[in-house]
Amino acid sequence: QKNSCILPEDLKNFYLMTDGFQMTWSVKIDDTPMPLGSMVINSISKLSRLGGSSMYTVPNAPSLADLEDDTDEEGNEDKPEKPHFDSRSLIFELDPCNGNGKVCLVYKHTKPVVSSDTEIWFLDRALYWHFLTKTFTAYYRLLITHLGLPQWQYAFTSYGVSPQAKQWFNMYKPITINTTLLSEEADSFVNKLDPNKVFKSKNKTPVMKKKQPSQPTSVQKSNTSMPSTKTSSLVGNSSRKRDPQI
Repeated sequence: QKNSCILPEDLKNFYLMTDGFQMTWSVKIDDTPMPLGSMVINSISKLSRLGGSSMYTVPNAPSLADLEDDTDEEGNEDKPEKPHFDSRSLIFELDPCNGNGKVCLVYKHTKPVVSSDTEIWFLDRALYWHFLTKTFTAYYRLLITHLGLPQWQYAFTSYGVSPQAKQWFNMYKPITINTTLLSEEADSFVNKLDPNKVFKSKNKTPVMKKKQPSQPTSVQKSNTSMPSTKTSSLVGNSSRKRDPQI
């Protein structure tokens, strides 16, 4: 009622179930826990509006609306129209992202009345907009899928995550570090195996046997001749034994 807008149905059901969400997890390095993952959905009291006028602002002080440039490229078929900091859009902060940017709920059409169609956008530290999802439910799934890793929202920007964050992605979410692969066909991740090529029979060439050298044959002949000499010597000995009897 304060901002003359209606929450989208999925986000409304979320707040009816729980007033915000926060989950953090840590990793142990040398037996010392280090905070790493952080998943946050602001409570209703912290669902503050960005770019809205405040009674505490200094007169003539610059605001986010002063950053608007009419020469900026508007949305086309590939890129949706970006949000505006002025009265053309209503922007609410869903996640402060630990100071790395802001995930925002955006009402893009406010005139003549605020439209109920909303989108989820990421505002980086340079105040550039990056589209995330069309619904809160889809964003919530992205948040859980990326485990709340540091700067995971930058994976959906043109310049990607920082080298330090990329190391954490390679450890815990290696398949999502390159989001361009996610838009390709699922077959690109499958290791294709062609059994016809793997188990293809090869024609074996016959191996010619080499002739045995002549030296072993002579050795064999000499070995076979030895028994005959032995038998002859035995015969001679037996004949000698008979002579004294005669």
